[in-house]
Amino acid sequence: MVNTGLYLLTVLIWGTTWIAIKLQLGEVAVQASILYRFSLAALVLFAVLLLSRRLQKIERSDHLFCFIQGCCLFCFNFFCFYTATGYISSGLASVIFSMATVMNVINNRIWFGKKPELRTLLGSALGLAGVAALFWPELAIDSAVGDDGASTGLDTGVLFGMGLSLLGTWLFSSGNMVSVRHQQKGLKTPTTNAWSMFYGVLMMSVIIMLQGVPLSFSWESSYIGSLLYLAIPGTVIGFTAYLSLVGRIGADKAAYSTVLFPAVALTISTFYEGYQWTELSLIGFGLVVLGNVMIFARWPVSKLPGVLRRLQA
Repeated sequence: MVNTGLYLLTVLIWGTTWIAIKLQLGEVAVQASILYRFSLAALVLFAVLLLSRRLQKIERSDHLFCFIQGCCLFCFNFFCFYTATGYISSGLASVIFSMATVMNVINNRIWFGKKPELRTLLGSALGLAGVAALFWPELAIDSAVGDDGASTGLDTGVLFGMGLSLLGTWLFSSGNMVSVRHQQKGLKTPTTNAWSMFYGVLMMSVIIMLQGVPLSFSWESSYIGSLLYLAIPGTVIGFTAYLSLVGRIGADKAAYSTVLFPAVALTISTFYEGYQWTELSLIGFGLVVLGNVMIFARWPVSKLPGVLRRLQA
């Protein structure tokens, strides 16, 4: 039940943060908004841990890994994805981010020698196919079009955006691996997250200084409200729930939430933005759900025929 609760919490929170992110775009530079988000999240998390006396003491080597995790999860990956959206559609970025399921399987094998379950591989494949179907219209828009109206393939800008998204996804996956290391050593997720956010904020501050980004701020209620939502539920609660899930069920299975929350986002968009479901998008949503069942559902092995028993093993 705990794992189910953490999983649903992660999917519901990260499936709704797209609304808040959209409200953040505008007069405030993206880098500044990322800095504000994680600065506030780090302050809140440190305050809660200090007041409750639950902030663990960690060793110097642990601080080094927190620095790596902060760069991966709370700085460079967001910088890559926010920059990438200037070159590609959000739909294509979402499809690429869903590759975290595959990258986590590979990194689990490299870092910890963990062999993935066949059911996880098949479920992830179904989920990725479903997300691609959900966002297929946006994927088509990202193809270059010639003077005659014919498609000429992907242009260099789109390829650059895809490259940034892949880099951001790899950084996210690498941050997952560092979190697994922390938890295997007995470190608590809230403590390592707090320090990782602190180091991520430091690195984002360096980026802002090097790029000369102005630290402007918007006092519009929509901006402040979305910032609070992204910082506290979206970061403090969302990342704590997700990384706790990584430690409990493994990074490969936990990463499937990255496949499911785009589907949740589109469901919410149906009510708030009038998103129109098509036959292809319904098929895509069905594939995502089927992939979810493939990975997490458990059936009595004795009742499974032949080849399906291998998926349960």
